[in-house]
Formats: sequence, structure tokens, C-alpha cells
Amino acid sequence: MSLFANIQGTGPETIVLLHGVGGSHAVWADIVPQLATEAGLIAYDLPGHGASLEAESARSPKRMAEAILADLVERGIGRAHLVGHSMGGAIATLIALADPDRFASLTLLAPGGYGEEIDADLLRRFAAAEDPDEIRACLAAMSGPGHIVSDRIVADAMAMRARPGQLKKLREIVATIAKGGRQGVIPADLLAKLTMPVAVAWGVLDSVLPVSQADTLPDRFDLHLVPVAGHMLPDEAPGLIVELLRGIIRNSV
Repeated sequence: MSLFANIQGTGPETIVLLHGVGGSHAVWADIVPQLATEAGLIAYDLPGHGASLEAESARSPKRMAEAILADLVERGIGRAHLVGHSMGGAIATLIALADPDRFASLTLLAPGGYGEEIDADLLRRFAAAEDPDEIRACLAAMSGPGHIVSDRIVADAMAMRARPGQLKKLREIVATIAKGGRQGVIPADLLAKLTMPVAVAWGVLDSVLPVSQADTLPDRFDLHLVPVAGHMLPDEAPGLIVELLRGIIRNSV
């Protein structure tokens, strides 16, 4: 089965958007319209999620990265800006390492794969959540204090989970990425080989993947700490992400 991607925008640049575990292309709904005149945007449903639920590559971040890269090659995307949130950040990093010449920049939002610590219990709760109140509670726990989870985001999560087999697949993915209550780490010597511009945004109050994991980033990575925010940056700080991407696009022309 081919991967689903929501494609919008008509600008000269291409931006590829990869969501986190339990999400879908819909998590970028506050970001895509603001960039649609400046870039073409490809927002994937990752393997095992939403309209890409049946993709065979939904086994590990590495396999997902291989599938996304193959799809980009098939679409003829020769130069793009790669953006990933949470697990999508780990996948984006693996894609950039596999084919660095294809990507003009890499933007990571509270990325997975940069330290062992992970709130596996909360992710397991989120993967199993099928009631709107439980979904909202999980998303609120992932966000900074006082952040209000919108009805739209809860509705998007409910719609995705309505697909037969979706909850089972989410539980399998979380079991893989948080095996033994820890996550796999991308080796620092590999990260040091990335030569494209790399920007990282991290919520200071992230409880899922602690901001302390940013301490080990290569010095050349451009780190942006987001005060008061937690883990759900596409929802908590969409304006910051838009401005960050606009700056990256401007500097790449």
C-alpha cells in the first residue's frame, strides 16, 4: 500500500512534514495554510497511522524512514526542507542521514532519538485512548501547563482511531519505540555528519522527551528553547514554527 500525503501549497520550495506517534497529517493544520503561498507542503500520514495504516513499513522508525524516502524519490522530490515532530523527528533525522543531498534543511521539533528517557507510560495511555476525554487528558499531559487542547485536535484523533485496527497498530508502534521504557538513540557521530542547516525547537517543560536531551546536540545545530511549552509544539507554538520555517526558506534561496 502506498503512503498517504496531504499536499497543499504552490510556492517554489518544498516542505515535508512528519508527525509524531498517534498523530496524522492533521496535526499541521495550523501551520500549512500559513506557508502555502511560499512552499509546496507534503504532510504524510506515517506508516501505521491514518490513511497509511496498512503500510507494511510500520514496524520501526528506521523502516518508516525508508518508506518515506522511497515515496519522496517516487514523487520526484529532488530538494526539500524536512520537518519532524517527536517520533517524526527521529524519522526525519534518519531520512536526512540516508540521503543528505536531497534535503536543503532539517527542522526537528522535540525530536525522538536524541536521548534514552521517554515517558513510555503516557505514550501507552495515548496509544490506547479511544474516548474523547482520555485523548484530551493525554494531550494535555503532553502539553505545557494551562494549554487548552482544542476540540478539533481531539476530533482529528478520534477520526483516526475509528479505522479498524488503528489502536492495535498504535500500541505495537509504542511498544517498539519505547521498549523497556527507553528509546533508541541515534549515535552522535552520525549526527555530526549532517551538513545541511539543522534547527531544533524544544519545549522547556516537555515531559515526554525532556529538554535536557538537547544538551547533547552538535554545536552547529540551531537550538530554540520554547518557554512554558511542553511536547506538543505543532499545537502549542504553531506561530513559532511558521516563522522558523520562513527564515529557513529565506536563507536557502
